[in-house]
Amino acid sequence: MGLHLVRLFVIALLVSNGANLFASPHATPRSAYWAYWDKDSANHKTIDHSELSFILRTYVVTDHPSEINRFRYGTVSKGHKKRLREYISAQQKIDPRDYSRDEQKVYWLNLYNALTINLVIDHYPINSIRDIAIGSRGRGPWDHPLVKVAGKRLSLNDIEHRILRPIWKDFKIHFGLVCASLGCPNIQPAAFTVANSKKLLKQSGRQFVNHHRGLQLEKGNLQVSSLFDWYESDFAADQKTLLKIFAHYADDRKALYLLGFSGDISYNYDWRLNSP
Repeated sequence: MGLHLVRLFVIALLVSNGANLFASPHATPRSAYWAYWDKDSANHKTIDHSELSFILRTYVVTDHPSEINRFRYGTVSKGHKKRLREYISAQQKIDPRDYSRDEQKVYWLNLYNALTINLVIDHYPINSIRDIAIGSRGRGPWDHPLVKVAGKRLSLNDIEHRILRPIWKDFKIHFGLVCASLGCPNIQPAAFTVANSKKLLKQSGRQFVNHHRGLQLEKGNLQVSSLFDWYESDFAADQKTLLKIFAHYADDRKALYLLGFSGDISYNYDWRLNSP
């Protein structure tokens, strides 16, 4: 009887650990406006993100059978790791407030993504980014300060929830942030620029909504990414408006079903690492 109970416990533990890879994360931080960063400038100079583009172009896999872009964390060379860190170091020396609002937006998107990629490379191999814990309680590295910009120490959560979300109020930001997980929108094979950001964010949104991890409508049931639950207020004020956003990005046939959908929405997310 004792052995039977042990076996049941082990099975329950394995099931629980497996489920955690598909569960919601820590409580999603609310958007919290940080006035220090809310400054526009007439300066129309651009910030160089070519080094990040090189890393993305070299290591992002865009033709994976799953139709989810992957990043080859385990094959990044020492020289390329150095180039990524030098890129991050160069970004820290910039005060983004001295640039136009559009330039600031791509600056923060790229810095967030470079930091996330660098974190995973430093801790690879791991099963999930949530396995990274740096001086914090809970799982994941999001609350730990990683960079210093314009005299302020910043974490990933600071960049996303205190700068990008409250200042730009643009749900498409969520299509551009790299979370290093299979459940998030595709990591793109190029850094964002003012010139390409609109196209890349639209492309990422379409890839996401038209893939089953982003949205799956089957037998009258609609399951979508938990991204739309965690950041519900960023996307829409109500379900009807959210469905219109889905339809905007969806292929034509799927869009028609979405516009006529009136049932409940369920949510799911896959936290497994987006490595090949």
